[in-house]
Amino acid sequence: MQFNLFDILLFVIIAAVGFQFWRIRAISEKAKAYLEQYCDKQALQFISAARSKTRLTIYKAKLDWYTEFDFEFSSTGEESYHGLLTMRGLNIVNTELPAYRIN
Repeated sequence: MQFNLFDILLFVIIAAVGFQFWRIRAISEKAKAYLEQYCDKQALQFISAARSKTRLTIYKAKLDWYTEFDFEFSSTGEESYHGLLTMRGLNIVNTELPAYRIN
């Protein structure tokens, strides 16, 4: 079997897309685990998280994903609040929470 340049290029593109899919999946799983742990430490109830922004950027001299997650939490069990988690690759950059009611 003989491969031409198009076959090799197509294989490389498919492999790169597959790798990036798994990379974004790993980032999302790390974000969810971090948010659950963060809310637990702050005595908050973690409700949900959703990726709101994803873009490819250069971070620490390598190409990686800049990702923002909107998450929902509750402090009283009756009201919910929205926060923002910012990540670069697998690194947590910032966690922003609004003022919330404390029991």
